[in-house]
Formats: sequence, C-alpha cells, structure tokens
Amino acid sequence: MKEIDYNNLRPTDWLPTSVKEMKARGWDSVDVVLFSGDAYIDHPSFGAAVIGRVLEAAGFKVAIVPQPNWQDDLRDFRKFGQPRLFFGVSAGAMDSMVNHYTANRRRRSDDAYTPDARHGMRPDYPTIVYTEILRKLYPDAPIIAGGIEASLRRVSHYDYWQDRLRPSILLDSKADMLLYGMGEHNIVELARRLDGGEAIRDIKDLPQSVILLPAAEMPAESSATDIVLNSWETVSRDPKAQSSNFKHVEQQSNALDGGATLWQGYGDRAVKVNPMLPAMTTGEIDAAFDLPFTRLPHPRYKGKRIPAYEMIRHSVNLHRGCFGGCAFCTISAHQGKFIASRSPESIMNEARQVTRMPDFKGYISDLGGPSANMYGMHGKNLAICAKCRKPSCLHPVVCPNLDTDHSRLLDIYHKVDALPGVKKSFIGSGVRYDLSMHPTGDKRIDAVNRRYNEELIASHVSGRLKVAPEHTEDTVLNVMRKPTFTLFEQFKEIFDRVNARHGLRQQMIPYFISSHPGCREVDMAELAVKTKNLDFKLEQVQDFTPTPMTVATEIYYSGFHPYTGEKIFTAIRPEEKLAQRKYFFWYDRAYRLDIERSLMRMHRPDLVKKLIGNSKPQYHPKTRK
Repeated sequence: MKEIDYNNLRPTDWLPTSVKEMKARGWDSVDVVLFSGDAYIDHPSFGAAVIGRVLEAAGFKVAIVPQPNWQDDLRDFRKFGQPRLFFGVSAGAMDSMVNHYTANRRRRSDDAYTPDARHGMRPDYPTIVYTEILRKLYPDAPIIAGGIEASLRRVSHYDYWQDRLRPSILLDSKADMLLYGMGEHNIVELARRLDGGEAIRDIKDLPQSVILLPAAEMPAESSATDIVLNSWETVSRDPKAQSSNFKHVEQQSNALDGGATLWQGYGDRAVKVNPMLPAMTTGEIDAAFDLPFTRLPHPRYKGKRIPAYEMIRHSVNLHRGCFGGCAFCTISAHQGKFIASRSPESIMNEARQVTRMPDFKGYISDLGGPSANMYGMHGKNLAICAKCRKPSCLHPVVCPNLDTDHSRLLDIYHKVDALPGVKKSFIGSGVRYDLSMHPTGDKRIDAVNRRYNEELIASHVSGRLKVAPEHTEDTVLNVMRKPTFTLFEQFKEIFDRVNARHGLRQQMIPYFISSHPGCREVDMAELAVKTKNLDFKLEQVQDFTPTPMTVATEIYYSGFHPYTGEKIFTAIRPEEKLAQRKYFFWYDRAYRLDIERSLMRMHRPDLVKKLIGNSKPQYHPKTRK
C-alpha cells in the first residue's frame, strides 16, 4: 500500500476530472471515462473510485466525471471526447430513487453524496439519462452500465416510485452491457478484451455481465447450466410469474460456484445474465483495498461538506458480502452471500493511514462491514456450501455448517486498538446478535463469542449500539427472515448487565420497520407494547420501502411469496401504512385517541390498557358519530 503524505497531496494524486488535470498527467486522451451520480471521493467505500483505481492499476488511463450536468449544453459529457475503450456509467452508491424519495414517495431535500448535501445534482434514473446522452453524442462508443442502480435492475423488476413493472434496465437505457455486483474483476477483463481488439458486440460470456441478444440465441428451455425465466410478456400480465422469477435470480446470486446463466425473453430479444463470479479471495480483496486511494474528496470540493464521506472518513471496512438474507435487503444481490475478508495486514495498513489523517482525533468510527460481525466467517465444509441454494445462513436457524467463531474479529479489534494514536475503535455497522449469541456446542467457540459480546459492549460502543430486530412478532419476522424477538430481549439483558458491570450508561438503539409484507396493524400494536415494556421510545424507525431485487418487494408487488407461492398480506394504501406507523409513537399524546380508536375497532381493549394505561378512555364506541 502506498504511503500517503496528507500534507503534500497534489491534484494529480486523484484521478483526473478535467482536461486540465488530464494534461497535468501528460495525457492527451484517456482509455476509459467513468460517469457517476455521486461526488468523486477517492476512498475504497465509493464505487467509482474503486473501479477507476482498479483500471488504473491494470495500466489504463481513466478519467472520472462526477455528477455531470445533464440539463445544459452537455459540456460535461463532451469534455474528454470519446475514450479509446469505453464509457462507464453509474448512478452512484445508492439507487437514485431511494436517494431522491422517501417511503411516502416525497422528494428528499438533501443528498448525502453531494457537496453540502445539495439536492438536484443528479436526475432520477441517472443510468438511463446518462447513457441516452452518451449514445446521442457518441453513437459508436461502447457504453457500460454498473453500480447499485443497474445491478439491482438487471432483469424485470417492480419500480415502487412509478408503481409499475419495468423491464431490465438494459431495455430502458442505451448501454451495450451491464456489469452487476462488485465490478473489480469483470471491468478489468472487459477493458483488456476491448484493448485486445474484440468488439463489444462479440463479448457474450463475460462473468457477471448482462447483455441483449436476439431471442433466437436463448435456449428453448431450462437446463443445468441455463435457466429460462418467465418472459417479459408473461410477467407483464401475471404478477405471480414475476414473483416466481425472483426465486431463481436470488438463488443464482447466492451460488458459491457462480450459478447458472439466466435468460429472459423480450419479444424478439433476450436478456442474458452471465453467472456471478465467486467471492473474492483474501488476496484479491486486499489488492483492491490496497490501491493508492487518497481517502479524501477531490480538491474541487474544498471547503464543502459531503455527508456520506463524513460518516466513513475514519472507518475501515473489513469485508464484503452478507449471509443474513434479510427479505428487505439487497446486499447479497449485489455483493453475494459469501464473505470476502481482508487480511489483518491490509486492515492494519488502512487503519494506520486513518491515524495519519490531519483531522484524526484518536477514534476509529467503525471497524465494520455490511454486517459488523461476519468477518472471516464461512462454511466449515465448502462442499456443502457449493450444493446449497438457501438465501440465508441464519434463518430459520443458524446453519450447523457455519463457522461462527468471532476470535478472528476480536484479534482485529485488539490489533487496531494497540496502534499508536488510536484511543478507541467503535463498531458503527449493524451487529447480528443472533450470530454472536448462537450456541455452537463447541465450548471454546461459545466462550469466545460470549467474550465478543462483552468486549463489543464494554469497549466498542460510541454511546449507542445499533441493532436491528426489525419487528417483534414471529409471523412478521419469518417473512423478514429475521430471528425471534426473544433473542433481542436476551441480548438486551446482556447489554444491560455489561453496562452495569463496567459502570457505563450506554444506549441500545433498535431499528424497526412498519408495513413490511406479512405485517398487520395488530402486529404493530403488539410491537408497541413489547418495546414499551423494554422502556424504549423508538427513534430509528421507517416504513418499508420496496426496492428492486428483494423478496419483500416481490411480495409487495405480487401478493405472493416467491418460494412458497403463499398469499401474504401487505399494507399498500397510504392509509394502511399510516395506521401501522402510528404505533411507533404510542407515547405521543397526538396519537393516543387514534390508537385507542383503532384498537377498540380490532376488539383489543387489552392492548389499549397495556399501551395507554388505566387513564379514562377518550373514545367511546357507542357514542361514535
């Protein structure tokens, strides 16, 4: 890893964002131009920077155009001209519609990935908007779509913000190819093949890519190596057919060996989804993280604050992937469920870089990952994992083949805390307490995992520990693929006990979701009672937001579970969602009358008593007008 002297950084230490910066490197042109809906932050947590640095390390000349203006004379799209190899397009680190709109489809007033959180710096669906502009300006240039927005829209999908089914984003955009998932390997292979003289139309077998082909090239039926999904014409008229497609998409995304090729017909054309690459090895993920990132926003943003960067500037990401398989989460669809863990050496090198940052005050804000405590974990027998297509290693029970030993993670914590200049390291990512509490039957591992919980609570909480039970009722939790709430109650007992033992006054902040598929109003009332009994006044709450490529979204859209075909209730109308959300705020007098009225309508006076107490009823059913 390159040593960074933060006091002597030059503009050429970042990838060029202007022709002037390109010329300063001695270049007259570039091989690849990357367009991103985010500001350019040269940090391994931001996709455009990672892809740019990986291509640079492979010997290619790369420029980045962050947040191009799509509403003027398009000078941002013209400034580098046509690159020698291809244009790369990403909406940014979030799906643009999640970035722009709340669960109620209201426009947000800020954008965490933009200087000073200014909104309006990217369009809705930048993947589509940017590729359309580039295609008009450069009809013959290869255009490659990537990033979260494209990745999760690689086949037909329900779009919550337009409330309709949409085809693969390849049909709506002007891109030649879509690279889904984590793109370090396939982007370099693509660049090398184009550099070697292959035409983009002839590259049909690139792993983790999606392309459009004539329908005649699609197999007539499924086989061991090819899965033919229900066609666009079929899913457009039958939501249940769309739901059944998802099971195949999720299973192949979670295959250890990359899975089968997926096909979906669109009239006289077909979308081909080439299999995922296996999870990166430790050496491969180290190579990506050890690239010469400045870890700073580009100098063009001097004096401006970028909230997304502020959150992670003093953090270190330990791994990728998540085997939790939560029904509402897209992590495994993009990163896969198998964990790619960095070596302790790579982690320590980055931690040392953080300590040398001019604004570092001694506190590492997060030693984490998609789920904080999955570092170094994998199946004990990978031959079993190779045959497995289960979306979760934790639900409905923790897989007996899963190695849940937290000792590797504790070693990382200890080594980072021992670094000169580090006063304390915190865990800001969400912790899977069902993983750390799981009894394995191995006395050594169980003792280590108990120690992990103790050390986590005693030494690595920045005043507040974030955990995500998401709900309290088993019927809802089963749809969510989350553990029983009893485990959360047991973890809270551990949390309180450790705090008392160490004389700490820390808080636990649980996250909850309302209106998730499978959740009825009475379930939210029960949630309110149980969290009240635990002395919680909830802060981190949200309505379920359907996002592409999740089990929960497919249920929301179709009404059926993709795996069982079971019909599942979902609150869809705004009034149904508001009726559920109000129970988060049972303690607010403004909601009391409405809650009491609703509970009496549901014939649950017992819950009125538990939530509101023995105070004089404000609502009298017999006198209701």
